[in-house]
Amino acid sequence: MARSGERKTQILQTLAQMLEGPSAERITTAALAARIEVSEAALYRHFKGKADMFAGLIDFVEQTLFSLINKITTEEQSGLRQTEAIMTMLLGFAQKNRGMTRVLIGDALVSEDEALQVRINQIHDRIEAALKQALRFAATRNEIAADVDLAAQANALMSFVAGRWHQYAKSGFRRDPAEFWQRQWKQLMEGVLA
Repeated sequence: MARSGERKTQILQTLAQMLEGPSAERITTAALAARIEVSEAALYRHFKGKADMFAGLIDFVEQTLFSLINKITTEEQSGLRQTEAIMTMLLGFAQKNRGMTRVLIGDALVSEDEALQVRINQIHDRIEAALKQALRFAATRNEIAADVDLAAQANALMSFVAGRWHQYAKSGFRRDPAEFWQRQWKQLMEGVLA
């Protein structure tokens, strides 16, 4: 018998795997329990409800993304390379975490508690702020033009990432989010470089 922490992790991993499926629009607790081979009551011993399970997935996404962003900004001495590394990491995260990508675009949260979508929106805002900070650092190092509107550029970069996540999920995970990335990075930064 699995210990409480292990069972909780198993439930979240199974939910994330189920979100990778083509018919993952609406996952029920009954289907989740059946997949794990436990009763629905067993799920509720670990989570208050499905919203609590999705909150657990969002916690994982948030902790993972921002620990990676912090690592990039701490280790990389170029603001321009920080920006590119953050973008590359965000696209790579989607490749490795299909179910989490559906959470990040809000697709998995339709018909769920509105507070979950609010949290996803906050994550998007925090990523955009991290991109803006990296661009600001690039500007102080004269890596990008001094007259660049940092907020507008960070928003364009975040919109690009969110669009690639969306395209990846909606294609049934067939459209690689990093396809054309090196060429697109150059296009996204055209007119921005010093």
